[in-house]
Amino acid sequence: MPSSLGFHILGPLEVIADNVRFTVTGLRQRTVLAVLLLTPDRVVSVDRLIEAVWSGTPPTTCRNQIAICVAGLRKVFQEAGCHEDVIVTAAPGYMLVSGDHRIDAVEFAARVESARQLAQDHRQLAQGQRQQGERQLARDQRTAQAASLLREALSLWRGTPFADTSSSRLQEEANLLEQQWLNAYEQYAELQLELERYSEIVSELSGLVQEQPLREHARAILMLANYRLGRRSEALGLFRQARQYSIDELGLEPGKELQELHAAMLREDPSLVPTSTASTSTASVSLNADLPAGFGEARLPADVLSFVSREEELASLDALLEGGPDPESAAVGLITGGPGVGKSALAVRWAHRVAQSFPDGRLFADLTRTGDGEESVSAMLARFLRALKIPEYEIPADPQGRADLFQRSVAGRRVLVVLRGVRDLRRVQRLIPASGTCCVLGTSSYNQSSPAQVRLRLDALDTRSAVELLDALVADHRVRWEPAAARKVVRYCDNLPLAVSAAAARLTAKAHWSVSHLLARLRDPLHRLDELSHGGPPGIRESFDRAYSGLEPDAAALYRRLSLWDTPELDVWSGAALMNIDLSSAENLMEQLADAALLEKRGRRPDGLFRYRLPSLLALHARESADFHDLSAARFKLPYPSAM
Repeated sequence: MPSSLGFHILGPLEVIADNVRFTVTGLRQRTVLAVLLLTPDRVVSVDRLIEAVWSGTPPTTCRNQIAICVAGLRKVFQEAGCHEDVIVTAAPGYMLVSGDHRIDAVEFAARVESARQLAQDHRQLAQGQRQQGERQLARDQRTAQAASLLREALSLWRGTPFADTSSSRLQEEANLLEQQWLNAYEQYAELQLELERYSEIVSELSGLVQEQPLREHARAILMLANYRLGRRSEALGLFRQARQYSIDELGLEPGKELQELHAAMLREDPSLVPTSTASTSTASVSLNADLPAGFGEARLPADVLSFVSREEELASLDALLEGGPDPESAAVGLITGGPGVGKSALAVRWAHRVAQSFPDGRLFADLTRTGDGEESVSAMLARFLRALKIPEYEIPADPQGRADLFQRSVAGRRVLVVLRGVRDLRRVQRLIPASGTCCVLGTSSYNQSSPAQVRLRLDALDTRSAVELLDALVADHRVRWEPAAARKVVRYCDNLPLAVSAAAARLTAKAHWSVSHLLARLRDPLHRLDELSHGGPPGIRESFDRAYSGLEPDAAALYRRLSLWDTPELDVWSGAALMNIDLSSAENLMEQLADAALLEKRGRRPDGLFRYRLPSLLALHARESADFHDLSAARFKLPYPSAM
């Protein structure tokens, strides 16, 4: 029989013995137990218990009823197998003896204090002359260990404390506990910021900021994480939201911290950029083996703040809610399209829209950064398992063991898996649940024959939707004041959502610019990609580079050379001439470019050969690649590709 109990007050009140929950049925009993658990090993007077139970209007029999409640609690503990005295009588009331028993609130406080001590040690190490090597590693280890402790502390929370009681005194205590939780969450986010885990911060902190709009420090951390990810428009949008809320609710401007951070972002202060260039994955490798690397990376990213059009596509994806084709197959959807066309935004928006249909978990894997090799898939499986609350010690070291445990963990459960940047779904089969109750949604820049129930091919936005997106992201009416200039700006962006977002970020960062001023800067093809990369999301060049890097050498060479012909359309004859090959070989290469979404198909010529088009931004990227590979573009005496 168990001699120790577990008491949970960070959520609905629970008593645990040997993994079995024992119910404390009476409302008064729950109140008495909660008050005793708030101050374990300290005497709580009967008067205080009476005040908590009856809030100032006790009956004449109140002292007897408190004694009856204590007797009932002792009976519950005995039924749970604990025969030692847990609640003892001690004048002028009672005391809960913690002993070997576990109290989640006590464990929470202990972990938070240990994390504070580690963070303090980190700061002491950082003082004085900075050294590389062992001292740097020691600082990183302390920071990561402190973050791990806070993560463990935060995971103890299961909901609102004392929500199953009606005591006004306990509601006050619940408010104090929630403030401690919020403070710990902010400390955790600060440490994540030091570890440069910006994606995790955005994923985990966005919801908190929406629920607690007056927590300005948490908002500042989220703003900075977005900024360092290159999402300047989102970072500045968070300030605008805070300012509007603060004025509406308090009649005040935001506090000094937010205002100074906002001003620094507008002037692109170099101090906002971290001095360390180490990636988060590198940091994880250098830490002790007990720390779960990549915590949070399996969590679904925050919903897209500004989203336009795509209603038909969202409705098409809803077909996945009907379940898999059979009990042993998940429903699979695949979104394909060119770089920057908004595949990931659509997938994330749909995932958030249907989140309630998948209460057992929403998992996310960004394969554009990790690749789809066996080692990467195995690492992602481990992250999935952690997100599904599998203890670290139960996660196998071998890939097959992890895959088997993942399948057992999701069997019969409602779990959604979003896979970004899938080159071939068959290569990541271990990440796909073998359960008809689950759903998988992948995005890919490549045409592939992998089986999928729903297939969507995304194109660029129409001009009206692209202008609507620009207006939503800038949010200060400049776009509405110059509609003609706005239409030309989005055309220079090829109506690609990613490029339009970058243009909006440029306008947001430069509040004194008009849309016409940005238009004038975009007209220069030599600097257009720079304008759409400077101050905007990291992605316009990165997404093009990613697609280009996956090409076979001959296809990559053709891509570069196609940019040297500034013509509205291309055909197989163009490819054959540029590569000095036959028509069949040229068509194969051009089809590879089309499959990688680096070339658009435009129909057939009268002789049956396909016609193609190289969009303007891709043409500029291809020319940059050609210059980089010293293809001597100057020999051709051709102008840079136009956009209009």
